[in-house]
Amino acid sequence: MAEVPAQMIALCQSDALLHGGRAVAFDVVYAGQTCQAFAIRYHAGVHAYLNRCTHVAMEMDYQPGRFFDDTGNWLLCATHGAAYVPDTGACAGGPCRGGLVKVALSESDGVVYWHTDNRLQPLDF
Repeated sequence: MAEVPAQMIALCQSDALLHGGRAVAFDVVYAGQTCQAFAIRYHAGVHAYLNRCTHVAMEMDYQPGRFFDDTGNWLLCATHGAAYVPDTGACAGGPCRGGLVKVALSESDGVVYWHTDNRLQPLDF
């Protein structure tokens, strides 16, 4: 398979992501499959993951854009209660099987960007 050049794709304004707040969802193609990813802010950093629990490959949010528990310290899968560390995606408890698939993000001049790679590409319309 040929190497695909990496791109930075504008996702949202920085102020759309608040610590422990709603996520910004976006569609991606990961390893040839169309799926959703989500971006969050945890403390000062921005992080993104595929919206796919490692316990059972299903979307995790209990309401659109809602991934954090009530404390704002854990990402939870609404279906079976798997918990993940917000800044690494590592399994923190419950029935998860490894960590979430991380999507590279950067933040510059008030804009959050996601980064493509060989397995992660934008959805073509």
